[in-house]
Amino acid sequence: MTFTARIIAAFGRHLVVRDEQGNQRDARPFGRRLQLVCGDQVTCEIDARHDEAHVIAVLPRASCLYRTNLRADEEAIVANLTLMLVTLSPVPGPDLFVIDRYLAAAASAGIRATLVLNKCELPWPRELEQELAVYAAVGYTHLAVSARTDAGMPALRAACAGDTAVFVGQSGVGKSSLVSRLVPAADIRTGELMRSQEGMHTTTASRLYDLAGGGHLIDSPGVRDFAPALSRLEPTSLGFLEVAQRAPQCRFDDCRHLREPGCAVRAASECGEISPRRYESYRRLRRLFETLGSQDGGARRPRQR
Repeated sequence: MTFTARIIAAFGRHLVVRDEQGNQRDARPFGRRLQLVCGDQVTCEIDARHDEAHVIAVLPRASCLYRTNLRADEEAIVANLTLMLVTLSPVPGPDLFVIDRYLAAAASAGIRATLVLNKCELPWPRELEQELAVYAAVGYTHLAVSARTDAGMPALRAACAGDTAVFVGQSGVGKSSLVSRLVPAADIRTGELMRSQEGMHTTTASRLYDLAGGGHLIDSPGVRDFAPALSRLEPTSLGFLEVAQRAPQCRFDDCRHLREPGCAVRAASECGEISPRRYESYRRLRRLFETLGSQDGGARRPRQR
């Protein structure tokens, strides 16, 4: 007997699936070629002998967040998202280049993204306030919240309603604590998140929770770095919204926005229309994109006007 289910927890090859009637079962992928992640819709069959389900197929994904792993291979993280909650906090200090890469991955995958500023009860550096203004000018909204004091949580709940959302971000920024606020019944271990100012991983598996107001929330492991799957990035802008906006004005159709003559993106950075730090973030990702051979170096053609 086969049935359709959703993966609601994933830790390696150990899965929990929930069928359309709400029944949950332990599950494993059938074979080693299936790449399964939390949020996937799958086809399963029952293994009565071991009282578990075997996942035999993955249904088409509406969206998916991918990363590049340490072997430089593409690896899915979570699937069928509609909202990415990129979480940061004053402690540990945010790595803005990591944040940019999450935002680039979301834009390239067609996933809406919002910045979530946790621990808003702590003082925020002036430099971070300036960067928030830059993100706002690009088109990204942000929510200031506190899992400790509950400040801003009603707005966060409203932002998640009806969506399948995922918290992403560095270790120690309080993602699991935010999930606990949004889903009080969730069995999440929280505790001391800081050690040597870098944070500790408190989530060891990706888990999907139902929200009381409708929609779903996925908690994912924290990271100290994030490299998006380069083959999944939009090749012209790499998912940078301000680059995509100005790229049509470039002289060459396949402008990389680095040293090419007539580059509207570089000109916008030089005159301050594009944040120099965001442009440097784009340049770093572009160099990585090309280093791994994801884009050839063919001859450039003048843009047809």
